[in-house]
Amino acid sequence: MTRYIVLGDQQLLVNIDKWLQVRDIYFPHVGQYNHLGGHAHKIIVIENDHHSYVNKDEWEKSLCYGKETLITKSKAVNQQMKIHLHFEETVEDNIFLRKIKVENKENKKRSIRVCFHHDFHLFGDGVGDTAFYNASENVVVHYKRDVYFLIGFCDDTKCEAMADFDIGEHVTPGMHLGKRPIHQGEVDSVVAIDLELPANGSRTFYYYLVAGTHLNEVLDLKDDLLDQGFLGFVNDSRKEEKKWLKQIKAPIQILPKKLQDFYKRSLLIIRTQCDHDGAIIAANDSDNMEFNKDTYSYMWPRDGALVAIALIKAGFARETVKFFEFCEDVLYEEGCLLHKYNPDRSVGSSWHPWVLHGNFSLPIQEDETALVLVALRKYYEATKDKKFIKQMYAGLIKPMGEFLAKYRHENGLPKESFDLWEERRGIFTFTTAATLAGLISADFLGHIVMDKKFCESCNIGYEAIKHAKISYLYNEEKEYFRRSVSFEGEHIVYDDAMDASVFAITEFDVFDANEEKVVKTMNKMKEWLSVKTPIGGIARYNDDHYMQQTKDLEKVPGNPWFICTLWYAKWIIKKAKKKSELKEALEILQWCVDHSFPTGILPEQIHPFTGEALSVSPLTWSHAEFVDTATDYVNKIKKLK
Repeated sequence: MTRYIVLGDQQLLVNIDKWLQVRDIYFPHVGQYNHLGGHAHKIIVIENDHHSYVNKDEWEKSLCYGKETLITKSKAVNQQMKIHLHFEETVEDNIFLRKIKVENKENKKRSIRVCFHHDFHLFGDGVGDTAFYNASENVVVHYKRDVYFLIGFCDDTKCEAMADFDIGEHVTPGMHLGKRPIHQGEVDSVVAIDLELPANGSRTFYYYLVAGTHLNEVLDLKDDLLDQGFLGFVNDSRKEEKKWLKQIKAPIQILPKKLQDFYKRSLLIIRTQCDHDGAIIAANDSDNMEFNKDTYSYMWPRDGALVAIALIKAGFARETVKFFEFCEDVLYEEGCLLHKYNPDRSVGSSWHPWVLHGNFSLPIQEDETALVLVALRKYYEATKDKKFIKQMYAGLIKPMGEFLAKYRHENGLPKESFDLWEERRGIFTFTTAATLAGLISADFLGHIVMDKKFCESCNIGYEAIKHAKISYLYNEEKEYFRRSVSFEGEHIVYDDAMDASVFAITEFDVFDANEEKVVKTMNKMKEWLSVKTPIGGIARYNDDHYMQQTKDLEKVPGNPWFICTLWYAKWIIKKAKKKSELKEALEILQWCVDHSFPTGILPEQIHPFTGEALSVSPLTWSHAEFVDTATDYVNKIKKLK
């Protein structure tokens, strides 16, 4: 919840909190493993006997990124010590590099020591770790099994500059460190650099952390870094990110400048959450461990598919290929995708049971299978890549389409599964709309490979489900789409709650955005689920208990979620027939920017009274919905013009 900075190269991911502490280090996959286990890495500035931890309140901190890049431009100021620290940080080629300029604001020479404390818990447990000092390289190395982290310094004269170190258990930073050369078990380390600061002058040094899978690899990467030079490394990183952003196809110049910048920032943040092996991770924030002893560091197929759709529509279709290959590899034998997956393609933790009332039950959220098909159709529409569709057809497209077509009741409705919030089991408006969209997409993709029989099966399933959807899921009396329905023996059980996810009736083109049933539903969604405080936004549903802050449900039906608020904006955009009707959607995009962190990070939800971030940050889905909504907005403006 305090991750203000995320830096990553799709293999090494480093998170920094608002106190300038390194809080998460993931390697060799984004989201797997977190080698800090929630333990912070701190910076300490020492002069004589005065020790000052930069995470403390005596340091005024401001964190931000540079323009069109994820290289930081952060600052920490200690008025009492008259010391200013300026940070430029980046991750590239499995190297976390920090360029730190130390400014002396006194009119006299000073001797300053800067210490970096490391509290690694490799593979998340801190059992059987080893750290040692390598005298020939003047570096400290932490390792366990096939993960190695090499740490060192260079000063502004390009000399390796580690002045002192200590390795042990619960090591204390100081002016004189113990120089213990090795320790195993649960291991801390402290490394120090000494700086002679001129009066009213400054010195610059570089801290580097190199990640690899064996010792020779990290030593070679370190040598490559020194050969390349630190300025070259930073400049190459900056150029690469700006080049990557040039793939944007959406006409975002239509947006106000602040929203254009946020659009680019969101894309770069999304990129850090995408693993090199295909997984699109929901979020990487170890603070969530406090609530349920688990994390968001998984690939949910639904989140991944919706993020992929946003990337495709923005112009980054080729970035999603490995995601679809991941889905093909993990597809369950029934033709569906399971709850969630680890980045290494193993099945993730779950609370969905495999047995219900004594009988076998698929522990799935059916929309997760359907939305991957929708994303694949979007991919083809953007690329016309028939070769890839044919490659995916037998192992992914056909089994998923056949599953959706047959996984339904005799009355046409899809069989029960878990909802997108993972709290209930039933037949949901969201799931049904996603299933219909999945079948449309499967039919579309089937025509590309000319599988007539498969397309007929998809069409039969589609027609049966669409007819049943209106019959069972539309509340004729109150005139809106209800959350869900379920069958208990011969009894029909209706859940008439308003849920923000009913927006799916128009998002996936099952119904026209201006159709009367849709208009009435979406107007009620806004009326009933809007947060009526100065913070604003839209909740998931009434009396949402997850991180609930108040029982004043008239004013606050639930915490404001970015994705739910943006869903309403998407409907506004879809139904608009003239430019003036888009004003509210633009205001919602601006609302997201106004309630993000100063660095441009979006959490999952915010406090309804203070606007403080709640749950994980960044949530990849939040940034994807912003990108997707903004893409829809500029494309609609262009169309109306």
